[in-house]
Amino acid sequence: MTTLRADAVNQAPNQDPRSLIIEMKQVNKWFGEFHALKDIDLSVEPGERIVICGPSGSGKSTMIRCINRLEEHQKGDIIVDGIELTADVKHIDNVRREVGMVFQHFNLFPHLTVMENCTLALIWVRRMPKKDAEEAAMKYLERVKIPEQAQKYPGQLSGGQQQRVAIARSLCMNPKVMLFDEPTSALDPEMIKEVLDVMIELAEEGMTMLCVTHEMGFAKTVANRVMFMDGGEIVEQNKPDEFFTNPQYDRTKLFLSQILQH
Repeated sequence: MTTLRADAVNQAPNQDPRSLIIEMKQVNKWFGEFHALKDIDLSVEPGERIVICGPSGSGKSTMIRCINRLEEHQKGDIIVDGIELTADVKHIDNVRREVGMVFQHFNLFPHLTVMENCTLALIWVRRMPKKDAEEAAMKYLERVKIPEQAQKYPGQLSGGQQQRVAIARSLCMNPKVMLFDEPTSALDPEMIKEVLDVMIELAEEGMTMLCVTHEMGFAKTVANRVMFMDGGEIVEQNKPDEFFTNPQYDRTKLFLSQILQH
C-alpha cells in the first residue's frame, strides 16, 4: 500500500496565509470512538473552486460542515475570512453570514413559499426591510432561472427546482464562500444538469466554492483543484488534468477506476 499524507498534501499550492479565505490546520474530529477527520490541512484562496471526492464515509461532508460549524471539531484550528471558529457564538454567527451552504436534500421549509424561504434570513439576520428582501430574492431567483416559482411551495416543485431555490436562498445572503454537500445526488438524472449549470455560472463569476460531489465532469469543467479523501484524510489533491490523468496514490487510482466507469 502506498504511504499517504505528507507529500500528498504538499501538492496544494503554496499560499500566503494573509490571502486565505479558509484555513484548516491539523483539524481532527471524532464521533464517539470514530475518528472522522485526521489532521486535516486545507488552505483556500478567494475565488478558488475545489471539488472534494471520495468513497462514502471518507469525511468529505464532515469536513465542509466543520467550515460553518454545523459540526464541531475537537482539535486544530479553522479560520474563515479571518475569524477563528471556536465555541464563541458570535464568531459562529459571523462566519455563517459569509458562508452559504447547499445540502443534498435541499433543507427548504415546506410550509413557506419559495419567496419566504429566500427572504427569511435577510429579514431576521440581515434586518432588511421586507420589500428590499423580496427584491433581492427575486434577483437571485431570476439568476437561477425560476422567478416564476416565487409564490409556490417547495412541495409543488421538482427536485432540480428545489435545489435551485436552495442555491438562490444561500446567494441572497451575498456569501463570500459557497459550500455544496453532494447537491445533485438526490436528483433524478435529467435534473442534475440544470443544477450543475447554475453552479458552473457561479464558478465563472468567481465565487469561492467547495463542492462535495461525484460529478467528475463538473470537476473537470469547474475546479481549480480536485481533492480525494479516504479514511478521514486528504490523500491527494491536484489540478484536474493531473488528478484525472496521473493520480499518484493507489487509493485514488482505485476510486477513479470505479467512478469513471459509470
